[in-house]
Amino acid sequence: MSGQQLRLRVQTKLGPKMLDGLYLASTVGKLKETISAAADIPPHRIRLRQGYPPKIIDISNDTAELSTLPFRSGDTIIVEEDESHSQGMVPETSSSSSDDRLDTLLHHQLEEGASGILTRRVVPADNSCLFTSTHLVMSEGALDSSEASHLREVIAGIVSKDPVTYSEAFLGKPNKEYCKWIRDKNSWGGGIELSVLCQFYSTEIAVVDTQSGRVDRFGEDKNYKERVFLIYDGIHYDPLVYEAVDQSGGVCTKFSIHNAVILAQALELASEAKSVRQFTDVEGFSLRCLVCQTPLRGRKEATDHAQAMGHLNFGEY
Repeated sequence: MSGQQLRLRVQTKLGPKMLDGLYLASTVGKLKETISAAADIPPHRIRLRQGYPPKIIDISNDTAELSTLPFRSGDTIIVEEDESHSQGMVPETSSSSSDDRLDTLLHHQLEEGASGILTRRVVPADNSCLFTSTHLVMSEGALDSSEASHLREVIAGIVSKDPVTYSEAFLGKPNKEYCKWIRDKNSWGGGIELSVLCQFYSTEIAVVDTQSGRVDRFGEDKNYKERVFLIYDGIHYDPLVYEAVDQSGGVCTKFSIHNAVILAQALELASEAKSVRQFTDVEGFSLRCLVCQTPLRGRKEATDHAQAMGHLNFGEY
């Protein structure tokens, strides 16, 4: 057990890094040396935080094995430089007079990707994950599954008012039929719905695909100023949220379209998910129609079954 490899991801001032060559039997001192090389921080100044809200991890015993720390392979750890012993340092205060300055600093850190971590928030797998995820990132982290029906109505309203743009050729079905279909709580959303929602919110929606590593940017030709992120595993959408590393609980879901740091972190999350096979092979996965219990394989069989039988409720198995 002690020879088990420990694969850790760290968030540093230089960006996200992967730590190699660590095992449960490795020492805390070895961990510090590895982090020091990756983050350009002297070993004695390394401070680690983990969890949410992020809590400081005791790494004072250099001879202790990593198996004694609350780390599991695949965890993400926040790395900070502890300068509390540097000359001329002034202790931080919590006076209310500095609240505005701290709020401004937090916003700057979140926007620049300097002091926080991009994480995946899991939303219910209820056939409306795209809509729930989109509402969450557009509302600064508020999870409200009931908003899915509202967004379905928004899409239906926009589509019905513009039958020229949203023609049968574009929608894959007659305009009126599509509007009825998208209002059904069992209908899954996809590219068409994201293209409508990005215009509704005047915000670019970037979807990172865990299977292909591709980023699909809806609204990239519209010159929007902000971008939000969703992650997609072939079946399910979840929102990506940037969380502050301090105890403020601050989150950020909207970023400048010029923020390459956040884009890189989103791509890394997708890459990590692929490495542990957190994706669904949409052409080969097994489904069952929850209406008639017919076993199906892949997206094409599910689509053909839905068109032939009118059944829209599927479950993966």
